[in-house]
Amino acid sequence: MDKEKWQKRGEGHRERLREKFLKGGLERFSDGEVVEFLLTLGTPRGDLKVPAREALERFGSLSGVLSAPIEKLTGIKGIGPKNALYLKLVHQVGRRYLRDKMAGQAFFGSSRAVFDYLFHSMRDLKREVFKVLFLNRKNELIFDQDVFEGSLTGSAVYPREILTIALEQRAAALVVVHNHPSGDPTPSAEDRRLTRELLWASKLLGIQVLDHIIIGNNVYFSFADEGIVKDFLNEYEQRLDFSNP
Repeated sequence: MDKEKWQKRGEGHRERLREKFLKGGLERFSDGEVVEFLLTLGTPRGDLKVPAREALERFGSLSGVLSAPIEKLTGIKGIGPKNALYLKLVHQVGRRYLRDKMAGQAFFGSSRAVFDYLFHSMRDLKREVFKVLFLNRKNELIFDQDVFEGSLTGSAVYPREILTIALEQRAAALVVVHNHPSGDPTPSAEDRRLTRELLWASKLLGIQVLDHIIIGNNVYFSFADEGIVKDFLNEYEQRLDFSNP
């Protein structure tokens, strides 16, 4: 196929994607079509189905493509710096939209609300990221912050550092969240240890830890939903009673 025919075929397909979007939004789009449609914003001509398909295969999902580093995106033939920039722009706009939507609202109504807020940006990360959501007395989001990146170990995340930030921001409550790159959100012994230490330390400062949520591949684990937060707090109270006869 010569270059002119290739360009015309690509232009026709782009027009069909535009019409499909205008008629029904993205509901009827496959992930490949979404990536392809976004790539057309940075490339005026040509067929982009192949680079869109390769991007999905390499990064595993739509959210994986959107969260991939620019240098890895441009490593795919057919995706240049401008294409990658548009992909990153869409990803960042989506994150800001969700953050602004939650600002000033009663944020922590359920673990599902937290999962819906964060899973697009966290589920396909290749390393563990430990994030804290700081809330006011009405459980409205003040801000969120990544406090650590890497595998959780005994020396990786210090409750003291998290609570220092909470005091500085005058947060009344917090939710801690991290991802498991394996996709399995089952908590490890270290996850449990950290949760217990953070809950006990927060009690001394009058700050409420509402939950610790682990995000996997389209699934999550909630320490609060499973009753573990309550169990740890009961254990704290029992130890306090024992030490003060």
